[in-house]
Amino acid sequence: MRHEVHLHADIPILEGVSRRQLEQAFAPLLEYLDADGLADVKSLEPDEPGIKFDEKELLLTVCWTGEIGRSFHGALEATLDALGPFCYEAVEVDLTLYHDNGEQESKLLFVGPTPHAIHEAQRRCMVEDVAAILARQFGKEQVAQVSALVNELFDRDWKEKASQQKKPERAFENYTRPSRKNLH
Repeated sequence: MRHEVHLHADIPILEGVSRRQLEQAFAPLLEYLDADGLADVKSLEPDEPGIKFDEKELLLTVCWTGEIGRSFHGALEATLDALGPFCYEAVEVDLTLYHDNGEQESKLLFVGPTPHAIHEAQRRCMVEDVAAILARQFGKEQVAQVSALVNELFDRDWKEKASQQKKPERAFENYTRPSRKNLH
């Protein structure tokens, strides 16, 4: 069964990384999409750029909608894992899956140079999300209290992960997140 999916991210890339290196990192996804290079990845939506690398700004822009099947997630996972070492900092990658019944499922993926950088990006996003939700009902002081608790939870989580046996480091992580629309 095929679904429509939208990927959205602005990924800062390290200085000195070439387009060829990025295309090698994207090899699993390019192979899945039957594309020879990043420029060949066209979105179903004509106003979306697809996947573009601005060599001057060192920014990889992903704004792509396409039809996918079952093995897409594995190809995307392998791509993000290979892309991580080329990232200047950890950032979020929004993935929205559109179901035939009109529902949509959003996942927030993270890609970055190290697990710690990804953990800090996850912390930043969580604090922003929680603060935005609470600000609808509560004042700055109450929001700050909850934000401090979220930061404390992330600190504990990192310490627990550090004390556990070493597992293979991954250059990305993913979490389900309430849907947020991307405004283009």
